[in-house]
Amino acid sequence: MTILAIGATGFIGPHVVRQLAQQGHDVTVFHRGETSADLPGAIRHLHGDRNTLSEHRAAFERLAPDVVIDLVPYTEAQAQQAVDVFSGLAERLVAISSSDVYRNYDGWRGASDHDPDPVPLDEDAPLRETRYPYRGHDDIDFAYADDYDKLLVEQVVMSAEGLASTILRLPAVYGPGDAQHRFAPYLRRMDDDRPAILMDERQARWRWTHGYVENVAAAIVQATTDDRAARRIYNVGEAKTPTEAERVEALGRVVGWTGKVVPLPADQLPEHLQAPFDWRYELATDTRRFREEVGFRPPVPVKEALRRTVAWERAQRFGPADRPDYAAEDEALRRWSAA
Repeated sequence: MTILAIGATGFIGPHVVRQLAQQGHDVTVFHRGETSADLPGAIRHLHGDRNTLSEHRAAFERLAPDVVIDLVPYTEAQAQQAVDVFSGLAERLVAISSSDVYRNYDGWRGASDHDPDPVPLDEDAPLRETRYPYRGHDDIDFAYADDYDKLLVEQVVMSAEGLASTILRLPAVYGPGDAQHRFAPYLRRMDDDRPAILMDERQARWRWTHGYVENVAAAIVQATTDDRAARRIYNVGEAKTPTEAERVEALGRVVGWTGKVVPLPADQLPEHLQAPFDWRYELATDTRRFREEVGFRPPVPVKEALRRTVAWERAQRFGPADRPDYAAEDEALRRWSAA
C-alpha cells in the first residue's frame, strides 16, 4: 500500500512508520521538518504545515496514497482541510482521536456534574456536551488549546462522503518518549526506596485505560491496513484497566519495590499530592470492538511494556528539582499510622 502519514515524527508516529515499513508498505511522512525522528532510510519526507494542506495537493496527487493517517488532527478546521484535500484522492482516512471525547472526561475535570456514566465506556457511551475543553486555560502550553476538540474532529471526519474513514480513540499512552512521564512520580519514589506511596483514596480506586506506545502504534497500523476497519470508530488500549493503585503496584513488582500504596482521604494528603479532579468519573474504556472486529493482538505484553518504560525513565536521570517533598509525605504517613 501507499500510505501518507501526517505529523508522524513525535511520540507515537515513528513507531507507526517503522512498523508499516517493516510490513513492506510505501510510506511518506508529511511534517514541518522541525522535528527529527529515527525513521528507516526508505521513508520519504514531504515538508509543509498541516494547516495549509491544500497548498500541497499537487504533491499529494503525485503520491496517490491509498490511505492517509492523520496523527495530529487537533481542531475542526484541520480535520475539514484534511477531508477536503483527500476526498477523491485517497480511499481511506485514519484519524487519531482520544478518550477525552467521552462525557466522563468533562466530569473528571469539573466541567460537568452529570451522574457518572458506567464504565467501561464503549464507543457508544455518552459524549461530551461541552466544546473546546482547554479553551481559556492559560496554564496549558499548547498552541491549539483554544480550538482543540477531538469531538469536532470526529464529526467532520466521519461525515466525509468521499472517504472510508476510521476513528481511533486513544487511551493514556505511555512508554519511551512520553513527554508527560506518566509513571515518573511513582518510579522516583520507588527508586528512592520510599516505604509508601501516598494517594487520594478516591484516586486509588479510579481507573483510566492506558496503552503502551508500540501497542498503540500497532493498532494504528492494523486499522490502516485492514479494510474491515473502514467507516468504524474504535477505542484503543489495554484489554484490562486496573485501578490507579493496582497500576502502581504492578510497576512496583517490575522494579522490585517492597513498599506499599497507602490510600488517604484527600484532606490528609500533603498539598503537592492533591489534584483538582473528580475521581467519581472514570475513564476506563471498552476496547473489545477493535480486537473482535479486526482481530487485533498487542505485540508487547504489559509487564514487558512497563519494563521498557522503566528503563527509559531511569535513563532520563531525575534531577534535584524533581525530588518530592518527602518530609511532608513522612508527616502524613506518621499521622495515618498513629490513627
